[in-house]
Amino acid sequence: MKFMKLGSKPDQFQSDGENIRYVATEFASDVIIIVGDVKFYVHKFPLLSKCSLLQKLVSESNDDEINISNIHGGPAAFEICAKFCYGIVVTLNAYNVVLARCAAEFLGMHENVEKGNLVYKIDVFLSSSIFRSWKDSIIVLQTTRSFVPWAEQLEIIRHCVDSIALKAITEPSKVEWSYTYNRKKLRSESGNDAQWNGVMKQHIVPKDWWVEDLCELPIKLYKEVITTVRATGVPSPDIIGESLIAYASRKLPGLSYGSIQGRDVEKLQFLVDTISSLLPEEKGSVPCGFLLSLLHSSIILNCKETVRTELMQSISKQLEDATVSDLMFSSPNGEMALYNIDVLHELVRMFVDRAESQDDSESSDGSKSKVAKLVDDYLAEAARDPLLPSSQFIDLAEMVSGFPRSSHDAIYRAIDMYLKEHPDLSKNEKRRICQLMDCRKLSTAACAHAVQNDRLPLRVVVQVLFFQQSGNGGQVPGFPGLLARGSYGSSRSATTNSDEDWDVDQDRRQDKTTSDSRSSSGDKASRKKMKKIFSRLWSNKERSGEHSGSDTSDSPASTSAEETKEMIKAAGQIANQMQKKLQLTR
Repeated sequence: MKFMKLGSKPDQFQSDGENIRYVATEFASDVIIIVGDVKFYVHKFPLLSKCSLLQKLVSESNDDEINISNIHGGPAAFEICAKFCYGIVVTLNAYNVVLARCAAEFLGMHENVEKGNLVYKIDVFLSSSIFRSWKDSIIVLQTTRSFVPWAEQLEIIRHCVDSIALKAITEPSKVEWSYTYNRKKLRSESGNDAQWNGVMKQHIVPKDWWVEDLCELPIKLYKEVITTVRATGVPSPDIIGESLIAYASRKLPGLSYGSIQGRDVEKLQFLVDTISSLLPEEKGSVPCGFLLSLLHSSIILNCKETVRTELMQSISKQLEDATVSDLMFSSPNGEMALYNIDVLHELVRMFVDRAESQDDSESSDGSKSKVAKLVDDYLAEAARDPLLPSSQFIDLAEMVSGFPRSSHDAIYRAIDMYLKEHPDLSKNEKRRICQLMDCRKLSTAACAHAVQNDRLPLRVVVQVLFFQQSGNGGQVPGFPGLLARGSYGSSRSATTNSDEDWDVDQDRRQDKTTSDSRSSSGDKASRKKMKKIFSRLWSNKERSGEHSGSDTSDSPASTSAEETKEMIKAAGQIANQMQKKLQLTR
């Protein structure tokens, strides 16, 4: 730390109790300076020779007491100035230089009063030493918050900010001063750096070397520094992002855990709002998890709506990088549901709007696939909430129903969990939920689970068996037109769970078909048996005049009890065959 010594005489200031300070000399004091609760018994000549304010006050007063309680820095600041007037040794450093500079300005200790006065000496010290030092500049900037607006008027804050910003954009190879860096160790710092001919390689300075030291600044001053640094255009957006993450972690305890600690809500709101306003616009400059933590905090603290909207827009740009744990926001106070599913609903809506406006379809499809998987996994967790309405579950799932998926196992898992936690759903609600998945895209393991899942409507189990027994990629022998309207790009339109797909024309179901020549005789028999049962089901369904939207359409009541038992028995046999095949493949 840089310092400056002024004066040469020993300290002669002494105390008489807590509120009396005097100069121990052979001459009696002739003026009393009152600063707050403290009285200074001093002499006119040394003080008036350097302080224009005291000259004026003494000439205008008939009393020996002069009150300057409004001096910046209080008694400590005045004592530094008084000691300088007496020639007593005074040591100035980064911690007290702002205090002394503001007091000297207040007392009028300029060059027009006496050459080499205190204001001049302090300004030289600041420009030649303090502003050239990285850590001293930060310390001085910290101390200025107690001396606003004087520190602003004297341009101390501006000089500090410019000095810090100039050093922050310095090429790392040219950094020769000390800095704080505890977040991650470099190879050279951990002692594992390679050596050449026994000589240690030169220490490598990381690009974000300046990030941690700025965490010591209060938020308003930190904002000024970051704004100035960004205006230079030198640091990359990801380095700015690193700085914001480090600062938020220091100033917002509990941020990474989705909770904010502290009682000063307004201060915390200002912190979140300011950090959010400083976020770089470039995609990927800040991890999605950090953005979601900020969003969660802004919701808890009830920050400005504009702040939350901007955060959500930033998150939607990289929603595919989010994790389910990051998205499990708790419901607002007063609501019974466990999770705030509306947040993800809005994020997905923004993502969809953005994806539709993108020209690069390949990268868009990759992001869509990841978001679809993310939503499926989220629904599997949110489904555990017994108070989650089926309408919210369906609405969120339908938003990504048109996104490409290589498998529908994740949405099946979510559906199964929801049916498990909500046993009182109507048959119509179950039907709508099951329409979210495409049975053709279930893996062998998922199919084996589904055919034995008593929570699924009977119709869905029939469909799983229906497609597993087909050897033509979903074109079932005897029912060639059932999947004609399906497509990979839209799993919603390709699903076989809609009622329209069940109302197949009788003539088309009687077309001649052949079984796969490579199938075993046992598989052929199973197909014929299932085909016969499916034909009976649809024939009875048509004769009974069922409507596709009926709540009873999932019930086996339209078949005889004997046929239902036969179908269930056949399903069990096929499920056992599937389980054996699955075990063999493993």
